Amino acid sequence: MRATLRWAHADFRAHRGEALFVVLASAGIIASLLLAGALFGYAANPWQRIFNQSQGAHVWLHTRPAAGAPAGADAADAEALSGLDGVAALSGPFRTAAATAESRGTRAPLTLRAAGAEPPHTGRPLVTAGGWLPAAEDGGPPAGAVVLERALARALWAEPGDTVRLTGADGAPHALRVAGIAETAETRYRPGGAPGLGWVSPATLDAVAAGQVGQSVGLRLADPADTDFTVQRAVTVLGADRVAQVAKWQQARAEAGGDDRLLGQVFAVFGVGALLAAALAASGAIAARVRGQLRDIAVLKAVGFTPGQVTRGFLVQHLAFAVLGVALGTAAIGLLGARIPGRIGEAAQVWPDLPGHTALMIGVPCGAVLLIAAATGLSAWRAGRVPPVPVARAALPSAAPMTALGRRALGLRVPPALVLGWRAAFPRRGRTLAAVARLALPLALVTVALVAWSTLDQFRSRPAQVGLAAALTVRAPQPAGPSDAEAERILAAVPGVSSVHPGAETAALVPGQTGTITLRGLGTAREPYPSAVVEGRAAGGPDEAVAGQGLLDLLGVRVGDWVRMTVAGRPQILHVVGRTIEPESGGRVITTTMDALRERDPHLRPDHHALVLRDGADPREVRDAVDRAAAGTLEVRQAPSPVEGLEPARAVIAALLGVLALIGLTEVLTLVSTGVRDRGRDLLALKAIGLTPRQISATIVTAAVLTALAAALAGMAAGALCGVLLVDLQAASSGIGAGIARLPQPPVLAAVAAAAVLGAAAAAVLPATRTARRRLADSLSETL
Repeated sequence: MRATLRWAHADFRAHRGEALFVVLASAGIIASLLLAGALFGYAANPWQRIFNQSQGAHVWLHTRPAAGAPAGADAADAEALSGLDGVAALSGPFRTAAATAESRGTRAPLTLRAAGAEPPHTGRPLVTAGGWLPAAEDGGPPAGAVVLERALARALWAEPGDTVRLTGADGAPHALRVAGIAETAETRYRPGGAPGLGWVSPATLDAVAAGQVGQSVGLRLADPADTDFTVQRAVTVLGADRVAQVAKWQQARAEAGGDDRLLGQVFAVFGVGALLAAALAASGAIAARVRGQLRDIAVLKAVGFTPGQVTRGFLVQHLAFAVLGVALGTAAIGLLGARIPGRIGEAAQVWPDLPGHTALMIGVPCGAVLLIAAATGLSAWRAGRVPPVPVARAALPSAAPMTALGRRALGLRVPPALVLGWRAAFPRRGRTLAAVARLALPLALVTVALVAWSTLDQFRSRPAQVGLAAALTVRAPQPAGPSDAEAERILAAVPGVSSVHPGAETAALVPGQTGTITLRGLGTAREPYPSAVVEGRAAGGPDEAVAGQGLLDLLGVRVGDWVRMTVAGRPQILHVVGRTIEPESGGRVITTTMDALRERDPHLRPDHHALVLRDGADPREVRDAVDRAAAGTLEVRQAPSPVEGLEPARAVIAALLGVLALIGLTEVLTLVSTGVRDRGRDLLALKAIGLTPRQISATIVTAAVLTALAAALAGMAAGALCGVLLVDLQAASSGIGAGIARLPQPPVLAAVAAAAVLGAAAAAVLPATRTARRRLADSLSETL
């Protein structure tokens, strides 16, 4: 063992450059993988990220004012709650009041919360646009400003600087300027569900509330598992008659969940594939280094080293390099990751508090070391089998003989560099397939990433293809709003509106009454709604309907079956003639025409109108035009998109592309150096028959380019197939339905292939130039 270690140390001193390349390559790849993991956690856990950044409260208690409560009762309650075991911090108490907000013809309920000139430390709203409540001359926030929760602001089409009208219990309107928009880990606003949240000054709250003031207090717990027990004790302290509502962190997380449902499995496959590609790249570099030391191995065998000693020496040496590189990469991200500017640094900063951080920080380095150890063990075993007699290897042919096609191409004056480069790129079937497959793996993952990017992009560029044909939804408040016919006439005359479709939604009981689904009537038989049908056909005839994948899975039916449901105590039987992309309600939606619903209920009136806009029309401009045409009597809302919370996913994809580019570059450098070393005698022969250094360089570069081109074609074909399959599989499991995956545009794929080819050419230029200028000699080093 001592002799093995001494030889490993001497070998390291003699080949410091190669050892440094292996260590830095391992460190760079591991650091890139960890950054990609940080960005994935940042994108896939938006609620947890917001909760950690805002020091969110695990429990929110909403109470009524106690009758005849003495002055200072609120402070006494806060002190009692903060003294409970397990309560780490308190947010509030805040005075609250219920109100209704109106902006640009849209109304939404909200809860106003009195706040100071500085946001609270615990349960702190994260301002994403604008600013916090401005301070007045006396240091407190002035009246007339409000900060809106992000989901509520989007529903109201409100931005910083806009004016919204708030109406309290007394019905008096109050115009407030939107100071900012904030994110919070509390329950988000949902139309028809939970109210929104707005922060105002105490003076504004007193003006709007008109005496109807409640109170909210948040509890941040030391152990989230004690939530239920702490809630019981808190309710006992405050009095059950005073507690109006209890909101737990599990409820808020569940309602905010599903933001990553489209890309969760795709990113998981990315991680495994990138880790495998990284391990293959690092092991390839190690294998190339082993092949470059065949002369040293033969000398060791000649002086008495056994095959086991040679194997152990290489294994220990390269495992040490791998462990050192992995440790450097992990330490660099752990210590310096948060200092990287931009979203990457922000993701690295909050990553330690997100789920899965510890598992990834341990699993990725350990997995990489294990994979590198397995590949290194194979290379080291081959090193142990190297014969100690160099002549035995010199007698072996270094490449396959020239084929008849190659000789004919040379006879036709095809450039020798092209013919010889083709021969060097594809020498033998086994070696060719191994080289192409190793380089094709990162390119396949790049293509999968681009499929995910294109799928996200189509939700904005081509929403009609993913079940979002109607960009706006209009509702007419009754009885003050216009009649149905008048509303349709007003909407059809608005510039930018392509078609107007009346609609109605209701809950329906599934057979057996074990659950509910959404029954939607949209459009008419004369003017059907343009649903995104991916299987079967659109509904047009009597009792025909289309359904989402979630509903088909729930009921266990297929396209062509009849479905029976109960609506308001009456049976409704529909024929499912098609499957649509359905991004709402988990796909548990069945859609028919208004005519079919009116057969059951002739007096049914539409509760909304869906507006399909012309190509290029801006939804905001159309909304303003509708508001002007209807004189504010119509409520306009933007159709929700299932990818609203997935914007950080683009950063994840971009980081993955960087990781895969680094892995691909490592593979190309390994392939070029290996090819030059393995074909040393061929280069000697080429120079002997009269090829110039420029032609020899062109031969080496051509071999690298052809290998990269073959890998690009194979990798992109496999990546496109796997990417579409993965995205559609995830969409089907989430209820949206398969069919949303989109391939990148041909120019994008062509650019990827061109980048791979040009990168291979650039990486091969320097080794090719150095090799062509080197004086080759038929020495022992070349024959080995």
